[in-house]
Parts: sequence; structure tokens; C-alpha cells
Amino acid sequence: MNERDSEQVAHSLIERGYERAKNELDADVVLLNTCSVRDMADQKALGKMGMLGQMANERPHMVFGFLGCMAQARGESLLKNLPHVDLVVGTQKFHRVADYVEEAVQQKRTRAMDDPRFSIVDIEEEAGSQSTIRTQPLAPRQATAFVSIMQGCNMHCTFCIVPQTRGGERSRTIEEIVNEVGGLVSQGVKEVTLLGQIVNLYGRHEFPKIDNKSPFVQLLEAVHEVDGLERLRFTSPHPIGFRDDLIAAYRSLPKLADHLHLPVQSGSNKILKAMHRIYTAEKYVDLIRKVRDAREGIAITTDIIVGFPGETDNDYKQTRALVEKIQFDNAFVFRYSPRHDTPAAEMANQIDENTKAERNHDLLELVDESARRINERLVGQTVEVLCEGPSKTNPSRLMGRTRTNKIIIFKGPEELAGTLVDVLIERGTGFSLYGIPISSSVPTATIAA
Repeated sequence: MNERDSEQVAHSLIERGYERAKNELDADVVLLNTCSVRDMADQKALGKMGMLGQMANERPHMVFGFLGCMAQARGESLLKNLPHVDLVVGTQKFHRVADYVEEAVQQKRTRAMDDPRFSIVDIEEEAGSQSTIRTQPLAPRQATAFVSIMQGCNMHCTFCIVPQTRGGERSRTIEEIVNEVGGLVSQGVKEVTLLGQIVNLYGRHEFPKIDNKSPFVQLLEAVHEVDGLERLRFTSPHPIGFRDDLIAAYRSLPKLADHLHLPVQSGSNKILKAMHRIYTAEKYVDLIRKVRDAREGIAITTDIIVGFPGETDNDYKQTRALVEKIQFDNAFVFRYSPRHDTPAAEMANQIDENTKAERNHDLLELVDESARRINERLVGQTVEVLCEGPSKTNPSRLMGRTRTNKIIIFKGPEELAGTLVDVLIERGTGFSLYGIPISSSVPTATIAA
């Protein structure tokens, strides 16, 4: 979602005549779009902006700003603690950033005001503003795109600051979303990912069920009908809203990708209750079984938090047992990070950092071993890959993703970017697969991957 927001802000500035700078040393405006889900993200943003402050004395015309969730959460304190920062723009004002930047630039040029700095942080003031921005900037031969379908969250997990920074749930209409997807596809996009804080709760307060189908499933069906769209993804859902109609969509919608990212957070029912996750480990395991029954070969990935307050060795062992049982294709494993003004930050029995680190390392090893085994089974098989362009780590190679969202690295001409390519897998690791593109006329067995 932050990538989508950042691209929108960049595009709005480009439309005003600004150009992208190769790095901050060449820039007149530097904006950091921030995240507050974990403390490490806050600290990285603060550290980066602190380093940028060294440039402010040498180039007093430069404009510096914070955007996004940390800006929303910390507000005026950022202006007090970092005197070179000019703008602090909250999560509901991305559509106004270009206006604020131009005002700050003009003020710095004319010195019309003694202090041009200002903060825009009110969530409620423009709660519907996310529906006012539609145009997406596309790179040449861009194959994939994010589409925001809703903002905010009403679930109030005890570890999460998102409801404070993003506000309550607000959904766009199906017609608006389908029109945006259609516009992207007409420009060459073949895969879209629908975005929401809890994406499968889309529209539950605004739109009715039809034929016992939730608004989210209605949306999936409508987007699925867009001519030229090859693949449809969504992230991130919540187990509590994953009902039979959504499971059935994996049987009836072939464009829906063979991948589900479904956060579990813990395998301990005691910890899940303390997190306010409103499901049990048993229900989660049963849900994964139903999804795998509905779509053969589907890849399952997840999010897990270790070291949540009160997590005993036995609680952690239950999480470890769940991971072993499900055999995830991959997982993001996080050490619990206290966030200010969340219930979990005030809970007793906070876990020490060494214990968190040990559990994090142990679980990552378990997940990596599962991912490695799954990837090794694909060696020698041919898979369909949507080529996204040169690899970021090795520009001499191309990178793409399978329907199961696995990264494939292969050699080939740049003209393959934006196209579907059959790739023969030669070797695999826990993170990536490596192969060679083959002609679609070559007779070879193709499997879901």
C-alpha cells in the first residue's frame, strides 16, 4: 500500500513539472513515506531524515517532508525534533501533497513567512479523500499494478497502530475499481493486486450481500471479467472474513492467482485471544485445508509475530507446531515491537529481546527449510512466468513471478518484460528459482507453481 501511495505522490508532482531525481543529492524536494507497523521502520525513517539534515545548511532551498503513518502518529513532534523538516503529511492527505510541496517551495524562495513548516495530520477531515485519486503512473512495459480498494481498519488488533494512523474502514465502489483496472489493462498491465488493510472485509458496511456473496467476492467476480486481465491477486485478508463464498471463488475464478497470503500471527489460542485476533489456531488450520481443497497446488504464505507479551515457551512451541503442520511456502516472521498507544504495549510480561531473537531465528530456519523443499520439487518443471523486467539484484537477468507468486530469475531479452513466458526451472533455493525461457511450442508438462 505504501508503494502505491508513493507512486501516486510522485505522479502528482511529475504532473506539476517536477522530475524524478536519481538520488537525494540531486533533489530539491525529498519526501519519506513512512510506516509505523514496527519500531524498526520508525527508526529507519528518523535516521534517514536525520542524515538528510546535513544537507539543509548547504542547500537551504530544499524541502524535506514526512508522509504516511509515522507522520500521522507523531505529527507535530517531528517538526519539533527535526528542525529542517518542512512538511508532515498524514495518511488522508496524499492527494494534497503536491499543493503542500509547491507552497513550501514558494515560501522558501520568497521567505514570505518566518517559519514555512506546517503539519497536516487530521484523519477525519478528509476521510473520503482516497476515492478522489485514480490515475496511476505506469512504467514502460509494466506488467503488474496495485489497486487500492479500501482504506482503514476496524479490527483493533492489540499490537497494531493502523486504526490510529489510517482511520476506520472506507471502501470504493465496485464500478470505480473495475474502471481503474480496465484502464490499467488497456495500458498493458496483465496482473493487478487489490489492496486493503483487511482486504476481504471490503464493503461490509457500505454494500449488501447478493446471492449470499460478500461485497469482496462480488468485486473479485467483477474484476475477473475485465478483458485482457490475466491474473488477479489480493492482500492482505483476515481469517475472520474468509468465508465459504471466498473459498468457492478459488474454484470458479481461474484468473485468481494460485497464492494466498493469510496472516496467522500465532499458533497459540491464548496469544491469539490476547492479540484480539478472534479465531483459533484450529480454525485457521481448517481454513487452509478448505482453500487447498478448492485450489490444487495453491501456495500459502503468512505473517507470524514471536515474542508477543505473555508468550511462554509452550505458546511458542504451539506456533512452531502449526508452522510444521501447514508447511508454508514462505512466511514473514517478526519480533513483537511495542507501538505507542496500543493495548499490547501496556501488557504485563513483556518478552526480553534475546528471547524474541532466538524464537525469530528458530522459526525462520523452519520456514526456510519448508520453502526450500517446496521449491526443489519444481526443478525440472515448466512454469508460467509473468516477466516484470530486469532483476533488481542482477540487471543482466530478467525477473518474473509464477501464479503461486514465486520469484523466477532467468536470462532473456528485455522485450520479454510485460509478457507471459514459459520457463524451465533448473535450480531453486528457499527464496528464488532459476531457469531458462522455452518456446511455447516445445512439448513439456506445465504445472502450477
